[in-house]
Amino acid sequence: MSSLASRSARALHGAKMLAHRAGFDVRRETFKRHFVHSVLRHGVDSVLDVGANTGQFGTELRRARFAGRIVSLEPLHSAFAELARTAAGDPKWTVQRAAVGAEPGTLTMNVAANSVSSSALPMADRHAEAAPQSRYVGTEDVPATTVDHLVKEHDLDPAATMLKIDVQGYEKAVLDGAAVTLGQMAAVRTEMSLVPLYEGQLLFPELLDRLLGSGFELWSIEPGFVEPATGRLLQLDAIFFRRDGS
Repeated sequence: MSSLASRSARALHGAKMLAHRAGFDVRRETFKRHFVHSVLRHGVDSVLDVGANTGQFGTELRRARFAGRIVSLEPLHSAFAELARTAAGDPKWTVQRAAVGAEPGTLTMNVAANSVSSSALPMADRHAEAAPQSRYVGTEDVPATTVDHLVKEHDLDPAATMLKIDVQGYEKAVLDGAAVTLGQMAAVRTEMSLVPLYEGQLLFPELLDRLLGSGFELWSIEPGFVEPATGRLLQLDAIFFRRDGS
């Protein structure tokens, strides 16, 4: 690294440290000013939060002053209990214990040691090697529903709703269960893998084609899971808005 680049990097790090000491969360402000601003600009007033875990995404939305409805789905018993506590007292935040897939019924979930990497799909070796704390430690049978059922059950207006998907490789099944409403949704935010992390999952190109074919345009990308040994980006979050939006 050149001396100029090195000084610039140190200056940037110093600025971030000063901001944090002053109580200013740079990442949170970016989420607020960019993502939430774009969501509101496209008329989104409800979020269908599929794969909520303990409520991290909903919490970020509230911290960013998103005041609309949030409907959060989480299948695992322990994570759901914490989600329910997180959302308690917020009258516009509804929680439901269920997996979301292609059809209603019961689904067997593989439970990861770190909770957030749990999935209905088997984990690929590369994922387990890159993040040993994500290895499976058990299974749990959970109730399952679909996006189409949830939209009707919770009286959501798809044209003003963002579908957020964080299901660790199970994205295809979630989209299959949104056959009626996906084409009406205002926005989709989903994890997308660049390499196989779960057996049988769709990768970035297939998911991109499917969402573009459903009338969305890719709006922005946020880096996610990076392989520690190589520095390669393995997974990202992508935000899509309906193509006829402003």
